[in-house]
Amino acid sequence: MKTATILAPAAAVMALALAGCGSTRNAATAAGPQSCFNAALVSNYAVVDRETVNLRVGAGEYYQIKLLGVCPDIKWSDAIALESVGSSQVCTGLALTIHAPGPTGPQQCAADSIRRLGADEVAALPAGQKP
Repeated sequence: MKTATILAPAAAVMALALAGCGSTRNAATAAGPQSCFNAALVSNYAVVDRETVNLRVGAGEYYQIKLLGVCPDIKWSDAIALESVGSSQVCTGLALTIHAPGPTGPQQCAADSIRRLGADEVAALPAGQKP
C-alpha cells in the first residue's frame, strides 16, 4: 500500500507515491476515455464540498474525485492523504481512499469516481474550487 500526502494549498504542497489502477463501474463510459493520473505528480487539491475533491496533477491537468458518501470533516482539513493499492497510476475511484483528520480522529473517505476535467470546466471553476 502506498500513500500520497497533500498539504493545504497555503502550505508547501507535496505528493508522494499513490496507487490504484483498475476498472470501475464508472470507468468505461461512452463519453470519453478512462481518467487516469500519476499520483506522484499531484501538486495541489481543493475541497469542493463534503463529497467532492478537485486535484491538480502536474502543471495543467485537473481531476475531480467524487466520494462514496459524505466525508464530514474534509472541508475543514489542513491536509489530506490519498491511499490506494497498486501502482502510481490512479484509474479507479473505488480503489482510492482519502484520509482527512477530524476532531475524533482520522476519517477514511472512499472515492466513488475519478474524472479528468476539460479546459472549459477548469476555466469555469470558482477560485476556491480550483487547486
